[in-house]
Amino acid sequence: MNFDIEFAYKIQQCYTKRCKEICKEVNLPQTAFDILMFLSNNPKYKSARDIVEVRKLKANLVSINVDRLVKEGYLERKCVAGDRRKIELHVTDNAKRIVDVGHVVQQQFVLDLFSGLTQMEMEAMQESFSKIDRNLDRIMEE
Repeated sequence: MNFDIEFAYKIQQCYTKRCKEICKEVNLPQTAFDILMFLSNNPKYKSARDIVEVRKLKANLVSINVDRLVKEGYLERKCVAGDRRKIELHVTDNAKRIVDVGHVVQQQFVLDLFSGLTQMEMEAMQESFSKIDRNLDRIMEE
């Protein structure tokens, strides 16, 4: 089987297509929606730097969209106690409806992505991903 960049790109394109309607409905660009969902789905990541490093987005693009999300009341910036230079981003209660709808879109996307796979195929895939994850950890340690 040949897994190349086109496969990952196709997944990303399909996901983006699924998110277009909610982005239009809430008047947010895809990047702002993605930042909001990333912070909501990954509470251990709390800074713009985390978004840049993990999501591999350009810093200025993150900055512009974080500013918009803060201005519209979906995110808030909080200073970290003991380090006045460090700022954490927190998803606000105002973002709850968007995040809830985003979770539904994400869950349906995953269901559709794996549609037609048997339980055995799903388990084999999960086992393969676990092995690949361990291999990646080993490679990172080398």
